[in-house]
Order: sequence, then C-alpha cells, then structure tokens
Amino acid sequence: MKPKKLPMSKYRGNKQHEIEHSCDMVDHISNLPDCILHQILSFMHTKEAVKTSILSTRWKYLWVSVPKLDIDDAVLYPREIDDKHPSKVTSFMNFVGRVLRMRDASNLEKFSLICRISSDASQIKLWISDAISHNVRELDLCIVDMISSVLPKSMFCSMSLTSLKLEVEWIKIPPHVSFPCLKNLHLDYVGFLNDGDAERLFSGCHVLEKLVLSYCQWIHLNHIVISISTLKSLTIFDDSDFEPEDDDIGCKIKIIAAKLTCFEYIGHLSNEILLSDIPSLVRAYIHISLPEERQNEVTCRAVDLLKQLRNVMALGLSNVTMEGFENSMDLGEEDRVWLLVPICMTNCLKIVTFKNFHATDSEICFLKRVLKYATVLERMNICWSKTQVGERKKETDVIKEFEKVESSSAVFVVRFT
Repeated sequence: MKPKKLPMSKYRGNKQHEIEHSCDMVDHISNLPDCILHQILSFMHTKEAVKTSILSTRWKYLWVSVPKLDIDDAVLYPREIDDKHPSKVTSFMNFVGRVLRMRDASNLEKFSLICRISSDASQIKLWISDAISHNVRELDLCIVDMISSVLPKSMFCSMSLTSLKLEVEWIKIPPHVSFPCLKNLHLDYVGFLNDGDAERLFSGCHVLEKLVLSYCQWIHLNHIVISISTLKSLTIFDDSDFEPEDDDIGCKIKIIAAKLTCFEYIGHLSNEILLSDIPSLVRAYIHISLPEERQNEVTCRAVDLLKQLRNVMALGLSNVTMEGFENSMDLGEEDRVWLLVPICMTNCLKIVTFKNFHATDSEICFLKRVLKYATVLERMNICWSKTQVGERKKETDVIKEFEKVESSSAVFVVRFT
C-alpha cells in the first residue's frame, strides 16, 4: 500500500510550523541574560566562541566579554603543514591580536595560551601583558622554544592572579616579585638560570597554598630554599630525562613549610630533598625509581627522605619504591636497617595496606617486622597481585608464616584480598 500523500497546503503548513518552532528555540537561548550566555561561551574554545558572532545581531559582540580565553595554536591551525610555514604563523598571530584588540574592558577569569609554533616573542609578551591588564585570575601558559623575556615583568607583580601554570623552558626572574593573591603555582619543565632567580620567585608567593614542580630543570642550581609559611600541598615530579655527570650531586632543595599537610614525590632523587620544618604533615606518597648506575646514592637519599616523614599520619610507598629497596638493601630478619625503626611505626601505626603482594621473601619479611614492632597495630590489609590470585597453597603458607610472629600488638587482624 502506497503512503498517503499530504496536500501541498498541509505540507507547507507543517514546514512552517517546524521553522517557527526552530526560531522559538533560538530565541529562547538568545533571550537569556548576557552573564548566562558568557558562561556558555566560556566552555568553548575561543575560535568557536568567535564564530558565534555570525549567528545574529544579538550574538555579534557577545564573545568580546567572555570571561575565559582559550587559545591553542594546534586547535586553530592543525599540524597539516610545517609549523614554521610563514602563512601559518601570520594567521595565528593575526587571529590572537584581533581577539585581544576587540575585547572589551571587562575582567578576565582565565587566559590560556598554548603556542608551539615559532611566533614573534614580542607579540606574545604583549598578549600576556594584555591579560594581566584585564586583571586575569588564572593564567595558563605553554610557550615552546621561546626565550625567557617572553614573560613580562608585570606578570610577576600581578595583584589579581590566584593561579599560575607555566611551561616555559627557561625563565629569568625580575628583581622584584610579588604575588599577593596567588594560591596555586604549577611549573612544568621550567628551568632557572641560578639559585637567586628560583628563590626570588618562591619568596614572592605570599599566600601560596599549592605548589607543583613537574620535571623542572635544576641543572644550574646548587642549593635553594623554598620557604612558604602558607603552603599546604607540595608535589614534585622529578623524573626528567637529564642524566647527571659523575661529579654532579644535583641540587639541594630545602623545604620550610609549617602548614604543609600533603607531600608527594615521584622521581629518581637526582636532587636532594630536605624537609626542614613540616610539623603539620598528614599525608605523603613516595614513588622512587632507583637507576642502576646511581643505586647506592639514591638509596641513601631515599632512606633520608623517609626518615624526614616520621611524623606523617598516612604514608604511601609505590611498588617500585619497595622493589628498589628490596634490590639494594638486605631486608633480612637481622639486617641493621631494622635497628632504625622509626618511633611512628612502633607507637602510632594502626593500619597497613600492602597492594600487589607477590609473597616474595622480602615482602613477607617486611610485613612480619611491621607486626613485630607496631605496638598499636589494628589491621593489616594484604592485596594479592593479579598474577598470584588463586594460589591457595601459597596463601595458606603465608598465613602460617604470620601466625608464628610474636606481635607487639595485643589485638590485630590480618586480611587477605
């Protein structure tokens, strides 16, 4: 049976209804207050936000007041042609310049700039200065293959910045640094030219609460002090590809932070970490890989670092860290390392969780010694490695091993999962 055809008048009527309905939908959005529309546009990349100017007269200039600018040369001009192609560079520079020139005088909430192509350093400096002049609160800069002068002096004295993320290969710090409102600082692959530059930057962060140092280059530094009385969280990723020379002992990084509660270190300790004043530390996580060519040196530094965490309430050690100690130290029953058992293990340790358990001799020995010395231990959770799940005989043998231990704790439970 053939489908029944609608009369042309009815067809036109239905189409007209659809068009009117679509227009109503657009009008509903367009009639929202500017502040709501600005929030919608702020979730878009700047390139897309600018494109909305062609929708209607209502949208023509909305984007010039968007509180967030997100500029990424990879989004604007994908890597289909050579990064250094003049037309690509010129197009990128012209677009960013036009966006900033047309922007109104309202404050910026966030300015994100990712620039990997070989652009004009002086222009980039002007862009950052423009963001600072708009009282930007969050600044996220990834500028590849640029000299340090790309960062304007005004950035280091911003009265509005609360969050700063930098990925610049080398930076030169001006004589005066003052961030009265900066609470979050994240440095990626940043290199300092000398000790003084590094210390000037950190000492100028008067209210900093969170600091992330990710793959920073310390090769020109000898001894720096990071003293921040307001700091609460410190994360150091120090696993860069840099290979120290035989006579290179790295940089001594001394941390003074009386309010620090969370500390995380991931790396191979090519630099020495000194935690001088951290009485408030609650949580710490340590992941240390031991390179074969520097095993003894790194092991000593690792032991020193762990000793400095003696007052921490919750300590996490990665499998790699444990394996490193297992390969470089004899953790046998009578090894001298057990003569240095920290007070926190004997008097404070209540819960132990051991993940990815393989039931090696060193692992079993370590847990047995914990049972022996931890006088207030309440619970030990042992999570089997996926490769060991189902090994019932091995599990039974391990349980028998633990049953032989004369524990210092009156009441404790060992659970296998």
